[in-house]
Amino acid sequence: MQVKSAEFVMSNSDVAKCPNNRLPEYAFIGRSNVGKSSLINMLTNKKSLAKTSGRPGKTQLINHFLINKNWYLVDLPGYGYAKVSKSSKKTFQKFITQYFKLREQLVSAFVLVDIRHNPQPIDLEFMQWLGEQAVPFSIIFTKADKLKPNAINNHVEAYKSILLETWEEVPNYFITSSSKDMGKEDVLEYIENLNNNMDLE
Repeated sequence: MQVKSAEFVMSNSDVAKCPNNRLPEYAFIGRSNVGKSSLINMLTNKKSLAKTSGRPGKTQLINHFLINKNWYLVDLPGYGYAKVSKSSKKTFQKFITQYFKLREQLVSAFVLVDIRHNPQPIDLEFMQWLGEQAVPFSIIFTKADKLKPNAINNHVEAYKSILLETWEEVPNYFITSSSKDMGKEDVLEYIENLNNNMDLE
């Protein structure tokens, strides 16, 4: 897939106010400081479509971006470690939950994980929650340029072994690096295939 256009549409904290058309949506979410904004900018070929920040937890709204006029990329607040008040965190965690439970246009979520770290309970718990809600998702390992190929493989295998303790099979996954454009085509092709399959129904 070639991304020919990418435009910001809206930000809000109320799922009922999300775009009311039937275009497919793909939601990106991960722990704060996982490199989500950089990944979104890489995928869309725009350096500042999603605001990058040195301060974790900057995204605190549901952000819709219209891609190629025919699907939405949805940027969701990060979970965990955000330096915001407990009341603020509780509020946007609530609308994240509502988004996944109520948003019928959602085709798939992408859970971002920093490949440099060992499997984190907070990531595993969130994936488990998505599974319990029957929300389709893929894992996107970020910052792969920071590790050598053997280390990347070892970290992915560590995730696989832990996931297979509770999952029948490992969720679909991608290995990416925003600074190297690694994994870009794989993610976009996956989204394109899902969109095409929906057109056939």
